[in-house]
Amino acid sequence: MTGPETPASFKLAYVPGVTPSKWVRIWTERSPGVPLELVQTTAAEAAGLVREREVDAVLLRLPIDREGLHAIQLYTETTVVIVPKDHLVAAADEVSVEDIADDVVLHPLDDPLDWERPPGKPALERPATTADAIELVAAGVGLLVVPQSVARLHHRRDLTYRPISGTPESGVALSWPDEETSDLMEQFIGIVRGRTVNSTRGRQQAPEKQTPEKKAPSKSKRPQPAGRKPQPGQRGAPKGGKRRRRG
Repeated sequence: MTGPETPASFKLAYVPGVTPSKWVRIWTERSPGVPLELVQTTAAEAAGLVREREVDAVLLRLPIDREGLHAIQLYTETTVVIVPKDHLVAAADEVSVEDIADDVVLHPLDDPLDWERPPGKPALERPATTADAIELVAAGVGLLVVPQSVARLHHRRDLTYRPISGTPESGVALSWPDEETSDLMEQFIGIVRGRTVNSTRGRQQAPEKQTPEKKAPSKSKRPQPAGRKPQPGQRGAPKGGKRRRRG
């Protein structure tokens, strides 16, 4: 248990291809006293880790069984096909499923894409892992369709990849238990959603009441009585008093 002298921690799991380094860096800057522990997991085990409370949250790929879980989608990845560098697909900027209809397309057991089977011709056996499938692509056995980040993760000099249309896309989401959302969880949600350190969630500060400016009293001239002319000696009267009449 976490004692008064033991700092709280936040445990985050993530599946292959997902890179949480940017969010971890922001967390460290904002909460240097709260360690963030990373746990790499497989796509098959990701949701179970957070359901069993082995981690506080997990970055995983959709779709998932959302029973007992919150999940917010963060972004959607481009789907690509991995081929040998001398394959015809390598000469194109982008391909479609029709372009690989005559090729053997591998379907590993840990396939991160949501489909019953890939396009093209099926292999005799399904590779156990994506890493095994990459080895088979390098050996010229077949092709492999994966999210772009997975292709980058398994980069090899003898292989390349191209965007492919007509296939499922991979959505990456942040998931955590739906029973409660702790303060640390709220903090991490704010980080992945791009909130600033001073932003508030769901609250806006009331605008300050402005005090009306006091106007200086205007100086009004004292009105002169109607029909009365200024007398001699008063301001505004002609010098010398009344004028004499000429004979």
